[in-house]
Amino acid sequence: MQFYSKLAARVSVMALAAAGCAPALAQEMPADAPDIAQSEQPADDVSDNVIVVTAQRQRGAVDTDVPPVVELTEADIASYGADSLTDLIAQLAPQTGSARGRGGGRPVVLVNGQRVASFRELRRYPPEAIEKVEVFPEEVALEYGYSADQRVINFILKDNFSSREVELEYGNSFAGGAPSGEVELSQLVIDGPRRYNIAAEFNTQGPLTEGERDIIQTPGTQPTVPTDPDPAAFRTLRAGGESYELEGSFNTGIGEGRKAKSVSVNLSASQNNSRSLSGLDIVTLTEPGPGGASAVRAIDANPLERLSRTTSFSGGGAYRQPIGDFELDLTLDANHTLSETDIDRRRDLSALVAQAAAGTLAIDGPLPTIATNGFDRASSATYTVDSLATLRGSPLLLPAGEVNLTVDGGYKWNRIESEDTRTALGATQLTRGRINGGVNLAVPLTSSREGFLGAVGDITLNAAAGIDHLSDFGTLTDLTLGLTWNLTDRLTLGVTWINRDAAPSLTELGAPVVETFNVPVFDFATGDSVLATVTSGGNPLLPASSQNDIKLSANYELDLFERSNILVEYFDNSSRDTTESFPLLTADIEAAFPGRVTRDGTGRLVALDQRPITYAERNSRRLRYGINMFGRVGKAPEEGARGPGGPGARGGAGSGGGPGTGRMDPQQFQQMREQFCATEPGTVPDLSALPAFIRDRLTNEDGSVNEERLAQARERFCNTEGPGMGPGGPGGFDPAQVAAIRETLCTMPGGDAPLDISALPERLRQRLTNEDGSINQERLARLREAICQNEAAEGEGEASEGRRRGGGGGRRGGGGRGDDGQGRWQFGLYHSIEFENTALIAAGVPLLDFLDGDASGQSGGISRHRVELEGGLFYQGIGARLSGNYQSGTRIDGNPATGSGDLIFGDLVTFDLRMFVNLEEQEWLVGEQPGFFKGARMSLRVGNLFDTRQEVTDGNGVVPIRFQPALIDPLARTFEIEFRKLF
Repeated sequence: MQFYSKLAARVSVMALAAAGCAPALAQEMPADAPDIAQSEQPADDVSDNVIVVTAQRQRGAVDTDVPPVVELTEADIASYGADSLTDLIAQLAPQTGSARGRGGGRPVVLVNGQRVASFRELRRYPPEAIEKVEVFPEEVALEYGYSADQRVINFILKDNFSSREVELEYGNSFAGGAPSGEVELSQLVIDGPRRYNIAAEFNTQGPLTEGERDIIQTPGTQPTVPTDPDPAAFRTLRAGGESYELEGSFNTGIGEGRKAKSVSVNLSASQNNSRSLSGLDIVTLTEPGPGGASAVRAIDANPLERLSRTTSFSGGGAYRQPIGDFELDLTLDANHTLSETDIDRRRDLSALVAQAAAGTLAIDGPLPTIATNGFDRASSATYTVDSLATLRGSPLLLPAGEVNLTVDGGYKWNRIESEDTRTALGATQLTRGRINGGVNLAVPLTSSREGFLGAVGDITLNAAAGIDHLSDFGTLTDLTLGLTWNLTDRLTLGVTWINRDAAPSLTELGAPVVETFNVPVFDFATGDSVLATVTSGGNPLLPASSQNDIKLSANYELDLFERSNILVEYFDNSSRDTTESFPLLTADIEAAFPGRVTRDGTGRLVALDQRPITYAERNSRRLRYGINMFGRVGKAPEEGARGPGGPGARGGAGSGGGPGTGRMDPQQFQQMREQFCATEPGTVPDLSALPAFIRDRLTNEDGSVNEERLAQARERFCNTEGPGMGPGGPGGFDPAQVAAIRETLCTMPGGDAPLDISALPERLRQRLTNEDGSINQERLARLREAICQNEAAEGEGEASEGRRRGGGGGRRGGGGRGDDGQGRWQFGLYHSIEFENTALIAAGVPLLDFLDGDASGQSGGISRHRVELEGGLFYQGIGARLSGNYQSGTRIDGNPATGSGDLIFGDLVTFDLRMFVNLEEQEWLVGEQPGFFKGARMSLRVGNLFDTRQEVTDGNGVVPIRFQPALIDPLARTFEIEFRKLF
């Protein structure tokens, strides 16, 4: 069997005919249509006057058979109104968040399909610098040396981009008392493979106290003498503080062509200061004698302060180079963080109690001055050095395609040094060295594209194995097996099994122990809310855990609107010896961890240790499904016109350079050809006037010119006598032939008469017929969609195949760049259903059911239903986005033995609104010349639009003091006003 070339695969007859009719269709093809180029060797069964086209993945795209969860074109990105890539990822949370339930956090970030040392390198990039965004499921992370608990997001950068950015932001709660501000300056330059970014940011926020939210105080803690200060004014719900950050990154290419290398470095430094208040020193004074009167007194207005300072320095670098058919990536990331927390000591008030009992101090009179008692300091220093090398390539060609291999290995070193003046143990030091290695194989088993068992679709086997040796935990292993089945062009099924050992982090083991006074705690034993001393920090006794997960998934691409897809995922997780945060203090939890609870002689809770704990077993099963839909609004402009709605419509700041996406007529095509062919062989012509899909074909992934492809293009493009360069241009069809093809394909026969294709060129007829001479209806439908739909809907600006594939354009699809005058709308909705979520603390202890009466954390049990919504509309420079979240209510069972009742956590629905306007596109405001407003945008964000808070009640419908709405969510509805300008 003759296998296809490893570098390219032959596309469908639709793409073949579209390329053959290039001159006539050129005026309908957008500049960012899927990449199409001539094959380097014509196929045996194609005549000389027909060009064989090949489908090349977009420069910088991820090369995988796993379909994306979502893809965003440049116009889609603009419709989000994000001010940075960090902001964009936050808005894509429903699509980028992993539902595996392992706390993977931020997705794996790639740039142009390559690993980076740290997201820090590009987190402040303006979204205008991005050409395309791809989001992939967790399985793709394995191909880059990561574990399968994080999704993958790939940012494809523009070839050329330059901007200076200023951001000013002010925010507050609608109820007041919580002002915040931000100033950010940055500069970014992208010049092919070379780019640099430098940014500085300052943030500040004011403190918010309980007195500003009228918090009802815990009985027995409120002074009974009217002249005493109110402790609520000296206990913060949100700390005040400020932060400073400076960072920069530099990337460059070394060499040109296929052997080009790349190097990147990034550095950052930050300082964060905060001040929180823990109330006042309170004492109860009692007069002498039996039944003597008593009074609760606040000593003075000097609050118990908690001052925190965190200084962090980070740096990283990456190096990439090709080694034969493989790519070697080396990354190094390092961080040093120093944290100090000064905590005021309580004053010794026993002398006042004794004086009042002796009758020498009036319990409601002036109190003597009591000197402060100094402060304690808890400090920690952390050090992290993380290195990883990955080798990726395709060492073997099977009948179904290439086998992709990823080999990774690295070393990670961590150290945490912590000290607390309240303990006599002195400084604590924990050090961990981790040696890790792994291998991942993606083996194609069947392929419709390669013609090997294609009747069953495309099936790929994924297998990954890894081993970690930790200096403090020994050897840990992980194994992953998965199967991806592209059953049709629209439907992809997947199954993944993961078995993994995981060690707790050094922070979970050795973070400094910190005590916080006067923290509201709900005591299930008594049903009361109390102010207790809460301990947080690390737990050195945490063991390693064992995880066993199964994931089933289906991704179906709908022929709906511009593009749409449905994603369904099912997870079955089971774990042993898991590390968990300390839950609400129920009777079962107190019985299982009696050493964590301190009570006085009356049974009142006075102290609680909330450091991490271990569950012997943890099991969960969940289903998550959702839909993503993308569409356009507004009428496409007339031929050659440019609408105002897309990025760069006025040639504003930050434009990527190069031509617009106006359509080419045959005369424009000839002018472009003459310009390209005017340069001497061996020199590099100006490629900026070429459409994007041709530029991508002629450049390497690092942006340098591929001289081999350039020479081949010059030979074919500039040789009017060569094959495929007939009177009609590429493809050899003249306008009369093109008209005949359209007439044949786009005229519907009457009644049930079959379509007569006898007027088509012979080779095209052969492509449209089966071996028995009958018409291949699928190929015919694709061809008619390519030619007839483009003719009927002129200016739609989207290649049919890219439109047909869902989730953002398909695995190799594209989409309009947004300067077509049309707006964009997007809608995403995801629903998660928990079927099981249980934990076993230890053998012999009752099983905890977090869906039915047991507490999993400080905010109740686990919601059975969760819904995430994200949608928006952007047109003519004005956009609005709405995000919503719903979580169903939970219940915490009381304890009849102690008389405590149930605790009901109600349903919670929140919506956030973002509105923004690109000022330079508003001629009613700025006129014909935008002047200062060029590149400017105003944004308004309203968080918690309907001012909702979760309602928590006991069995009698009464809200416990600990769960007052303002204690759960002090800010509620908030607003942020931002002015952003790109120069």
